[in-house]
Parts: sequence; structure tokens; C-alpha cells
Amino acid sequence: MAGKFSRSWDLVKASAAVLKSDKELLVFPLVSAIATILVAATFMLPLVGFGVYEHMGRNDPMRPMLYLWSFLFYFVQYIVIFFFNTALVGAAMIRLDGGNPTVADGLRVARSKMLPIIGYAAIAATVGMILRAMEQRAGFIGRIVVGMIGVAWTIATSMVVPVLVSRDVGPVEAVKESALLLKNTWGENLIGNGGIGVVFGLVTVAVMLVGGVLAGFSAVNGMVPLAITLGVVTLLAILAIALVQSALAGIYSAALYRYATDGHAPAGFDGYVLQQAFKLKA
Repeated sequence: MAGKFSRSWDLVKASAAVLKSDKELLVFPLVSAIATILVAATFMLPLVGFGVYEHMGRNDPMRPMLYLWSFLFYFVQYIVIFFFNTALVGAAMIRLDGGNPTVADGLRVARSKMLPIIGYAAIAATVGMILRAMEQRAGFIGRIVVGMIGVAWTIATSMVVPVLVSRDVGPVEAVKESALLLKNTWGENLIGNGGIGVVFGLVTVAVMLVGGVLAGFSAVNGMVPLAITLGVVTLLAILAIALVQSALAGIYSAALYRYATDGHAPAGFDGYVLQQAFKLKA
């Protein structure tokens, strides 16, 4: 277990070194977050404003329209997310190949892959809607099974964006290649991205606890302005952590794809650590 966390920390440091060299990479998750919030507001506010949710019974004739609206929401959200993920990974690959990418370079890569991105968003939205429908109709055990299916889908498609960036293939081929890369190269147990998630999850929890305690103490002692300030600072810190985590995950996936396809560790990454980031199949 200690070895797993040690490898994960080494991968975090290697990805962080790349991010330190190109802080512009943080722009992509930042703009993506803003865009997804705007999309969510665009789709959700009309439903709340017209009281659609309050009048939706199981047999309501408007329910099919709500499902269609939900699908469109998923679809547009995924387009936004995949577009900026593609821009991030594209810029990261330029850096890993020895270049000096700009935000414009990443956006150019994403624009060139717009049709595959839209196709992949349609696939992901369909899968998301199916899993959501299954979860709503399943019992407790069923929800666990559906959740496991969702995790399996996430793992199987974890290399789709790097595949789309590096190759001229469609979304279906990219999904197949992503699953094949995992199956043939590392096996089932993904540790690297999980390690990044654990590290930043712990940091986030620590920031929330410290910020919450300090803000609560200030409020109890009548220092309301200070409590509000601490609350805002804590929220901004959590958002900053999320942005860094997202950028590191994109850099990490780009490095893993490079390693998977040519067997050589990109600059700044230890080949042995990359190899051990996934448990090999017996």
C-alpha cells in the first residue's frame, strides 16, 4: 500500500512539473468550469422558473419531453467538457513532445477534433441517460451494480481524449482503442488517477476543515466579516485545488497514452513509475 501511494506521489510531482512549466494549462479547466455552470443554468433555470419539476408525475405526458431535455443537457455539457479536455491534453502532448504550447495551440487542437468530440459526447450522453434510468428503477443492490457499471465505463474510456488528440479516428474507434489500451497494457486496477484523486481529495478535506473551523470560530465570537472572508477564501481555495487536479489529470493521461503507444516515458516521467501505476494482469 505504501508503494502505491509513493508511486502516485511521484506521478503527481512529475505532472506538477509539467504544469509548472505551462501554467497556461490551468486556463482550460477554468473556462470549462465556467462554461459548464452557464450550460447548467441555461437548462435548469427554465425548468425551475416554470415549475416543471413540481408538476411532473410518473404518468405525466410531459415526462418524455423532460427526458429529451435531460439528454440535451448531458449532450451539451459533455461537448463543453470534452472540448476543453481535448484542448488541455493536446497542449500537454505538445509540451511532452518538447514544444512550448499556448492556449491558442490547445484550442486549435480541440477545434480540429470537433466532429469526433460531438460524436463522443452523444455516446457519453446516451450511456449516462441509460445508467440514470436504470438507477432510478433499481433497488439498493441494483444501484450499487449500476454504480459499478458507471465506474467500469469511466475506466474503459479514460484514454478516449488522448486517442482523439493523437489519431484521426471517430468516437466509436476511440472508445474501442481506449478499452484495448487498458486491457492489453495495464490490466484492471487503475492506481495512478486514483492516487491523484486521493492526494487532492485529502488536501480538499483539510482545507474545508481548517477553513470551516476558523470561519465558525470567528462567527461564534462575533467576527462576522472575518467569518465571511474566511468562507470565501476557503471556497476559492477549493476551486483552485479542483482546477489544479483537473489539469494534472489531463497531463497524466497524456503521459500515460504516450507511454502506452510507444513504450517510452515522456520527459519528466519515470518509466518504471509509469509502468507500475497500473497492476499488470496475471
